[in-house]
Amino acid sequence: MFQSSIHTVSRKAQSSKLIKTFALTVLLLSSAFSYAQKLEGTIRYIKTENVEKKMMVMDYLSSLRLDGYTYSYAHVYGNGNESTSYSVLSFNATRTRYEDSDENEAWFNSGRAEFIITRDFSKHTLHDIIELLGKNYIIEDSLQTPKWKIMNEMKEIAGHICMNALYNDTIKKQKIVGWYALDIPISGGPERFFGLPGLLLEVDVNDGAMVITADKIEPKKLTTELDFPKKAKGKKISEKGYIALLKKKIDENRKQEKPLFDGLRY
Repeated sequence: MFQSSIHTVSRKAQSSKLIKTFALTVLLLSSAFSYAQKLEGTIRYIKTENVEKKMMVMDYLSSLRLDGYTYSYAHVYGNGNESTSYSVLSFNATRTRYEDSDENEAWFNSGRAEFIITRDFSKHTLHDIIELLGKNYIIEDSLQTPKWKIMNEMKEIAGHICMNALYNDTIKKQKIVGWYALDIPISGGPERFFGLPGLLLEVDVNDGAMVITADKIEPKKLTTELDFPKKAKGKKISEKGYIALLKKKIDENRKQEKPLFDGLRY
């Protein structure tokens, strides 16, 4: 009888603890959502690309060709083994726009390729302009969320606690690790990465071949920063059409024994 009472009290205590934990979780999520509703501004990302690590997945290239391409990309173009550039993400609770930063103008000797990535999460749509093989394409479609696998590691990035997630891009042969902010429930991120419960503050592609990290988050009132350029010119295609063009170019690179990313944005 006494032992039964102990078990009853224990169960009640556990139940009470679970209720409190659930209530605290809901409160934290509600607070984060409320925070995100009010939050808008810009994020500057630092992007570092490593030539040797990019080449590591090119198992179809002979060692001679591999060494030649590594040397060409690393030295002929004057960047060394690693190159650094900057990009900017403008965001609010429901929309994002990502593009290369004007800070890069000093080393964009051949001009900047068109690359503007916009997402509207309230309408579940994308609207991008991307230069591919010397032509501009305007991609309009619904969002197709990547199949991320949520992991359990955590670290701080730009003052925010982030959790990691894993995604494999079978087209570009890339293993992608994304780190998303737990307190900013906005599904956007740098480049064309999105689809996690929080804003992506870091993306690591192929174990350091390319790492994009949030360097500075500046909350501010936005005006036209999230808009798609009204005078954008290019051929309109769907996401499926863009992926088909990407696959075609990658297949051509493989057949011609060139790096997969030759002529493409990594």
